[in-house]
Amino acid sequence: MRPLLLILLTVLTLHAQDATPSAKPVGFARWEPEISKMEAKLKASPPAPGGIVFAGSSSIRMWNLKESFPGLPVVNCGFGGSVIPDSTHFAPRLVIPLKPGVVVFYAGDNDSAKGNSAEVIAANFKEFADTIHAALPDCRIIYIPIKPSVARQKLMPLQKEANALIEKFCLTQPGKMEYLDLATPLLSPDGKLRPELYRKDGLHLNEDGYTIWNRLLLPHLPKS
Repeated sequence: MRPLLLILLTVLTLHAQDATPSAKPVGFARWEPEISKMEAKLKASPPAPGGIVFAGSSSIRMWNLKESFPGLPVVNCGFGGSVIPDSTHFAPRLVIPLKPGVVVFYAGDNDSAKGNSAEVIAANFKEFADTIHAALPDCRIIYIPIKPSVARQKLMPLQKEANALIEKFCLTQPGKMEYLDLATPLLSPDGKLRPELYRKDGLHLNEDGYTIWNRLLLPHLPKS
């Protein structure tokens, strides 16, 4: 009976292990399916070098670039929910191989929501910029500051502090870095939020919000 009992216990143990749901990927691994899909798409139809790559979090991913900037060589490499270190980690797979002349970057919003300090957010952006310039020294990076939002109104002082630190860093590298203030235009003249520029979640811009961004960013993009 003992051998039979041992076999039965072994079978039950293996069955229990198979029934246990696998743990969800954490860290950078959680992005792998989305990154691999984007990477394959870019490899299948690579844009010409010298174009304009938009990188960062959901405000980039949800930006309809083809409609916003018709005729310009724009590529969207944003992935929603990401923080700045995610963009840095995947830049060698998504951004750098495209050899862009300009990178438009928006991230830091989620970083502030996760409790990162202004200093950490600024340091993480510097690491992103250093990663791009180490491979593409002539690439110009346009940083769009963390936008104010209804959903994260309490974080606005922290976000303003992070933006100020990043602006200061950008000023140290004229010609290679540009801090383009697309945050202030989302506020009323007296500095109040404008809920009509956001989607129902109070976080992401709606079409009217992106229209403001499109109008202000376009003059800073190369025309060909």
